[in-house]
Amino acid sequence: MANQCMGVLGATSSVGKCVLSLLEQHGWQTVAFSRQRVKAEIMQKNPTVTWCQLEHEPMVKNQGKLWSGDKKITSWMYLAPIWTLPTYFDFLTIQGAQRIVVLSSTSIFTKDDSSDSEEKKVVQRLSEGEANLRAWAEQCGITWIILRPTLIYGQGRDKNISEIARFIRRFKFFPLLGRANGLRQPVHVEDVAAACFAAFLANKVVNRAYNISGGEKLTYRDMIKRVFKGLDQSPYLLTIPYWTFRLAVNTLRRLPRYRHWTVAMAERMNRDLIFDYSEAACDFGYAPRPFLLAKGDLP
Repeated sequence: MANQCMGVLGATSSVGKCVLSLLEQHGWQTVAFSRQRVKAEIMQKNPTVTWCQLEHEPMVKNQGKLWSGDKKITSWMYLAPIWTLPTYFDFLTIQGAQRIVVLSSTSIFTKDDSSDSEEKKVVQRLSEGEANLRAWAEQCGITWIILRPTLIYGQGRDKNISEIARFIRRFKFFPLLGRANGLRQPVHVEDVAAACFAAFLANKVVNRAYNISGGEKLTYRDMIKRVFKGLDQSPYLLTIPYWTFRLAVNTLRRLPRYRHWTVAMAERMNRDLIFDYSEAACDFGYAPRPFLLAKGDLP
């Protein structure tokens, strides 16, 4: 694979950083594209990667070993929000894209009946993003793979487990609605990255969408207990009524850190949000880890 080149959009995301490491380990040349100038510390962590600003010259030439600007890149991973992908259709077509792996989300299924209007908008964006990808790829003769992760965690940068951990550190407890016995399958960011790479390499995987979840099913309540354990704190779970939860969330949303929190999130604490990943396991060897929180997975 030493002569292979991969274009990566969304390379500074948590999944993107793991993908870059995988590509480096397997000897791939990588061109990482960003809409903004990438910090020097990020480039130093990935010295073999050519960092480029879209519609601009490469930030780092890497002594001319990688992308020269006129060489076509036919292999792609799109790790930014899927609804932003149409912005780059022309760019990818000019590059001669032949195969692309794109991240979506199982939220397309779990939030379709949400009581929160913003969450419903996310579902619409996801659906339109997937449909736009299929239409564009079919028109241009490009093979595509959509991966829909469940709740992503890891490296302390996610908006799921890391946000819960920050709340626990600050307030020393965590509120639950009812029994909070809905099942979850948190998936580690490194497993998502590995799925992206494995799916791309699986030549027989063509024009397919896969749900990818974690290797362990546990209740929402037990998931929160694991976070307490990861923080070396005794679990302090406070069961509160719905009206109190609504009031608390509306108050917290005034703080920038919690502006994404919704009452609908609490309502889902008692719903099973699990997905079968057997097709991914069969087609490209997907094998996720159980929900284990290392120190590096917490903020």
